[in-house]
Amino acid sequence: MFLQLLINSLIAGAIYALVASGFSLIYSTCKFVHFAHGAVVAFSAYIAYLLFSIWGLNFWLAVILAIIFGAFLGWLINVLVYRPLRRKKSSSVILLIAGFATLIILESLILMFFGADVKTIDFIQTAEGLEFFGAIITPLQIVIVIVSVILFILLFLLMKKTRIGKAMRAVADNTEVAEIVGISAERIHSWSFIIGSAIAGIGGILIGLEQNLEPTMGTNLVIKGFTAAIIGGIGSVPGAVLGSFLLGAAENFGIWYLPSGYKDAIAFVILFIFLLFRSQGILGIKKS
Repeated sequence: MFLQLLINSLIAGAIYALVASGFSLIYSTCKFVHFAHGAVVAFSAYIAYLLFSIWGLNFWLAVILAIIFGAFLGWLINVLVYRPLRRKKSSSVILLIAGFATLIILESLILMFFGADVKTIDFIQTAEGLEFFGAIITPLQIVIVIVSVILFILLFLLMKKTRIGKAMRAVADNTEVAEIVGISAERIHSWSFIIGSAIAGIGGILIGLEQNLEPTMGTNLVIKGFTAAIIGGIGSVPGAVLGSFLLGAAENFGIWYLPSGYKDAIAFVILFIFLLFRSQGILGIKKS
């Protein structure tokens, strides 16, 4: 039982981390909570379903196009919603409300175009799980964990080794100083939305392959991503990844003792504990 719960924790953590890492990347550079990130996750999954399951495109082409669509949607949200508000010097609260409203609008569009019934992306047929010391894991779940780890390594290298990554870290540290040395904050904001939303698109597709698609799936995922980011440190991408795996472990080991219906309650209890006693998270830096 312990090993099975550990495997389930890794799978849940990998899924949450795909959402939380992009979410935290955008927060670190733009300094506001982007709740519409959940809609990007959901829309990317539905676009993959549309292209592959309905229109019959090659699966890998459908995946690439869905990721590109997710990146474009994130960039478009920034341009049409957040950028005008930033130019008006709107507060973080206004931006948060705008993001939440955008999430609701985009979920309503999914409902309008695709309907309320659940959808499935039937590319990988249900396969018998592999037994590992008495625990069961499916091939798809192994793929989810491997892809997630590869993405996190690539994101780490992007942030540490590339010019755009270093510029993002500079803007995250101090926007005014970064602009003084010639770094365009608006350009970096756009890149953070593009990269963060592309990661969300990949996450949405992987989640869509393992689970059913429903119009409101993005809301639950962005709440879990937000919780994971708070646990690890919302301004830290590595912290968001760490927080995701800790949240996955807390949920799965928590239902060892509690009914499974308490899984979401466990996440919110942990969120409140960190907000009250360590709001900067595990890897975050406390502001003086």
